[in-house]
Amino acid sequence: MSSRSFVHLHCHTHYSLLDGASSIPKLVGRAKDHGMNSLAITDHGNLHGALQFYRECKKNDINPIIGYEAYIAPGARSDRSAGNMKDSNYHLTLLAQNKTGFQNLVKMASAAYLEGFYFKPRIDKELLEAHSEGIICLSGCVSSEFSQAILKGWGDTPQLENAIEVAKWFQSVFDDRFYLEIMNNGVEIQRIQLEGAVEIGKQIGIPAVATSDCHYVDKEDAEAQDVMLCINTGRYRTDTSRMKMDGNQYFLRSPEEMYEKFSGLEETVARSQEIANTVDIDLELGKRHFPTFAPPEQKSSEDYLRELCIQGLKERYADNEEMCPAGELSQVVMDRLDRELGVINKLGFPDYFLICWDFVMQAREKGIPTTARGSGVGAIVCYALYLSHVCPIKYDLLFERFLDENRLEAPDIDIDFCKERRGEIIRYVKDKYGEANVAQIGTFGTLAARAAIKDVGRTLGIPLARVNQITGMIPEELGITLPKALEKSGELSDVYEADGEIREMVDLALRIEGLARNVGTHAAAVVIGDKPLTEYVPLSRVSGKQDVITQWSMNDVEDAGLLKMDFLGLRNLTILRIAVDLIEETTGKVIDPLTFPLDDEETFALLCRGETKGVFQLESGGIRDLLQRMKPDHFRDIIATAALYRPGPLEGGMVDEYIEVKHGRKEANYAHPVLEEILNETHGVMVYQEQVMRILNRLGGIELAKAYTCIKAISKKKESIINANREEFLKGAVESGLDARFAEELWVMITKFAGYGFNKSHSTAYALIAYQTAYLKCHYPVEFMAALLSGDIPGRNFKKKDSLVEHLEDCDRMGIEVVAPSVNTSDVEFSVADGKIFFGLSAIKACGGSAAEAIVAARKADGEFTDLYDFCERVETAQCNRSAIETLIKAGAYDAFGAHRRQLMEIVDRAIQSGQAALADKRSGQQSLFGAVEEENGQAEVMLPDVPEFEEREKLFMEKEVLGYYLTSHPLEQYANQLTQFCSHSTKSIGPLPDRAEVIMGGMISSIKLAHTKNGKPGAPTRYANFDLEDIEGNIRCILWPNNFTDQGHLVEADSILVARGVLDRRGGGDEANLIINELIPLSELDTRYTEGIIIRIDETKHDDDMVNRIREITRGYPGGQRLEFMIQLADGCRVRMKSQAQGIEVTSELRGRLDDLLGPGNLQMLINRPKPQVNAGYGGGYRRNRA
Repeated sequence: MSSRSFVHLHCHTHYSLLDGASSIPKLVGRAKDHGMNSLAITDHGNLHGALQFYRECKKNDINPIIGYEAYIAPGARSDRSAGNMKDSNYHLTLLAQNKTGFQNLVKMASAAYLEGFYFKPRIDKELLEAHSEGIICLSGCVSSEFSQAILKGWGDTPQLENAIEVAKWFQSVFDDRFYLEIMNNGVEIQRIQLEGAVEIGKQIGIPAVATSDCHYVDKEDAEAQDVMLCINTGRYRTDTSRMKMDGNQYFLRSPEEMYEKFSGLEETVARSQEIANTVDIDLELGKRHFPTFAPPEQKSSEDYLRELCIQGLKERYADNEEMCPAGELSQVVMDRLDRELGVINKLGFPDYFLICWDFVMQAREKGIPTTARGSGVGAIVCYALYLSHVCPIKYDLLFERFLDENRLEAPDIDIDFCKERRGEIIRYVKDKYGEANVAQIGTFGTLAARAAIKDVGRTLGIPLARVNQITGMIPEELGITLPKALEKSGELSDVYEADGEIREMVDLALRIEGLARNVGTHAAAVVIGDKPLTEYVPLSRVSGKQDVITQWSMNDVEDAGLLKMDFLGLRNLTILRIAVDLIEETTGKVIDPLTFPLDDEETFALLCRGETKGVFQLESGGIRDLLQRMKPDHFRDIIATAALYRPGPLEGGMVDEYIEVKHGRKEANYAHPVLEEILNETHGVMVYQEQVMRILNRLGGIELAKAYTCIKAISKKKESIINANREEFLKGAVESGLDARFAEELWVMITKFAGYGFNKSHSTAYALIAYQTAYLKCHYPVEFMAALLSGDIPGRNFKKKDSLVEHLEDCDRMGIEVVAPSVNTSDVEFSVADGKIFFGLSAIKACGGSAAEAIVAARKADGEFTDLYDFCERVETAQCNRSAIETLIKAGAYDAFGAHRRQLMEIVDRAIQSGQAALADKRSGQQSLFGAVEEENGQAEVMLPDVPEFEEREKLFMEKEVLGYYLTSHPLEQYANQLTQFCSHSTKSIGPLPDRAEVIMGGMISSIKLAHTKNGKPGAPTRYANFDLEDIEGNIRCILWPNNFTDQGHLVEADSILVARGVLDRRGGGDEANLIINELIPLSELDTRYTEGIIIRIDETKHDDDMVNRIREITRGYPGGQRLEFMIQLADGCRVRMKSQAQGIEVTSELRGRLDDLLGPGNLQMLINRPKPQVNAGYGGGYRRNRA
């Protein structure tokens, strides 16, 4: 460790976004290793990492110097005439000396994005003059205005005057806080700049300071930094003309290395410490800057909140004599309300709740469905304010799970809105509290394992197919890292060891994994301040968008003391809204889902049958199986379902226990009356965190607020807190009359199940939406399914079977007709008429938005379209272009015109040209001669080209391409006979078969997902495939486990048609099954594998006497060991079957084709030796079932 001190004042982290490879913990840690007492952060153009850097430095006893390397416009920041990035800005190093300086940095960094963005976020000299207080300014790197003046004028004294003038201007603004920055990373232009800067400093008396342009922590990271630059610029590493950093000297040097680099200029190195010593920033993190709510009539926020709560509860309990006898709230309700308001007022949060109430009221007035989720649902205050819709007293939801007077953090009420209309409420909040006071919160996309591999692979020029192969070896686990992937995937580990190119790619990916790649907008979080946000947090915009976002992520925004609220868009609330609107359109009824009775027998019958596709939270195959086993008959069962269907309860046997006790097949064991009282609703099973809190409180004497702290500590394994609560619980339990030994056993049980416990408040809120959607599906099936299909449109995936296609299949199962897409009957979204659903045009690929809207508007204005020319004359190509028209043809949306699809494709260009000409005439007020003739004689006949229709298979694949499913037929139709001959079962006929029954099924492969097994044996294969095997009647999910995938994985290709031999897996219970594949057989191999021979039918009435000789001429060319038989069909109806003794044959596709040509179709029958399926066969590969 050097005795001479130095502080790095110019450091980039990974928040320089692909121009820095330093993570903040690693950077700060290395500075500490070097014995430095201060460190600066100076990322390019932003303050993204400022607060994380501040906290990390404080944690390591290092003085944080927050700064940034600003981009400064040559003139005004509003001037965008430079023409290229290089001429649009200079660089400048700015450091905050104190809190005032930090606030000025925030304001400038915000203005750079919101006012000065041009190639880069730019400030200008006007901003520097206005916000210079508290800021230390260094003249900048070689790209600064000062350095560029030196480089242009070095050796020419008059030109150096320009650099002197630049330096004097900055000195006039920053006074003794301006320094000439010099660097030495071994680059020639830095040497020239250094000499010039030192000379100018001597002439005009401005001190110089040595910095090192640090872009990565260690010298070994240079290669990773170079790759990051390639990712940033989209270039290959081998490109000679690309942007790159010279050498490997941009690392975090030690003080001694800095003194060596600046021999003779040691005072400039030491000056960095002098500058650092003047920096003292206290950001006062945690100090709140919440907005205030202005109640009417000069009421206090506390009084107004209480007034609203009492009013709301009287409305909520209007028909409930228990809760509101004679129109007055009961003592139970008032006690709960008083207790909650007492905590809220003590903590100073009345305004928070009033703000939430205000925008939720706005949503209610606009008819926008909304509900709170999470622990806030446990507050009766939220119920009173219509934020949530379930009574916390009725369902024993705990306020203390949400808020208590000992908790330091602000309350956090997450609120769901109809997804399509969420933006209206955000706009309302901006209008109410001021545009400058409201912003959405930024988030950072990081280089996760697969992304890191893909980006590095591209920069290294490795073929995409090979890169995809490697990413396919990474296990499908949430949050998987590359080190874990190498540990868990034997296949990846083997390739890594054997292939040097892949090893280099993975090694580089390991170095950049987890670093920030880009900036985005948080899906839900909005920040509201009491003043313009630039007083507290830097702002920016996402490239290409106008929405203002914070430069900091959510946690940093909250640390800065700002109010963060989650405005979440929930698709199912949109579906509820659409369904309610459709029901009013079709029946005239105005229904309110909040008034549905929660004990409807028909709804519970639907749930018991597991017919819950499209029902919120209850749609997956596994949860449908659970519902069929559970047979829910009370709303409490729905609350429990989401809480139980998770890995912990499933693997811990809690689900089985719940079901067995519920149905009386087992008796619950309650060791204490209090336990029975608490756990009775879940049949003796600890399901919810609230139940654990109740047990800790009532048996152990631990306060409810403290009980929540305890279960959080258990889930996070904080031993000191756990042990302290253990002692308190055991003491209290014994005092409550429990045996000491049993109290210890109960504590062990609590610590086990607390980790599994689910938030009951959240589960109850979502159970209500689940019940509402189930009720609609049961009582208004057509309208609900139309709404559901419309809700599926935004997330369409045409490459694999998506939810819209699954829900269309459910319509078919329910007997609901879905009318095919047509420009003359379809609306923009799915619509309902005459008990039918009409396909929505925007569900067709490339027909969303303006195209669908323009088509429907034109039809409503002037009636149905008569032909493609009429369509193009009435719908602007600017709204519905050629691509959209061709897509509509493929979808059959013009089939009503009477022309077939190939003919329509042939005339698209002429129809568009004709339409454009007609529209141009219409706009100019002219009418063509032909138009006048048409008006006199009626519509002119459209001449269609004499071309054949598309081949059936091509036509079907066009439908699949643009609709996601086959509309008019199925590609398997032509293979139906062959599959019927070789297969033992179809997807429809497997219903009665038991678990482990072996079957042979045939169909087309789709929805392929490749993954890796967890915890495989060392060296054993881990890769397996999930896919759908689709036949004409439906589909079944298949699993090809690693042992079989090794040999047959190459057969798993999209749209391949084959036969699968496998074992049904029904271990989840219910009607659904998976197929565990033991063997895959291509159609081309069926003849040779299972055909024993062929029977040829000769019909006396159709075939002449010479037919036998002609057959012999063909068959003798295919000698083999398979049987040849004849069936002679005589004219009198008799049949004679004969076997050829002299000739054996080999049945091939070619032979069958030639015989079909000779005899005509229907005169051949294969002699099949189909393997007989076994009952109770073993599961292939011995792996557990994995629903996917």
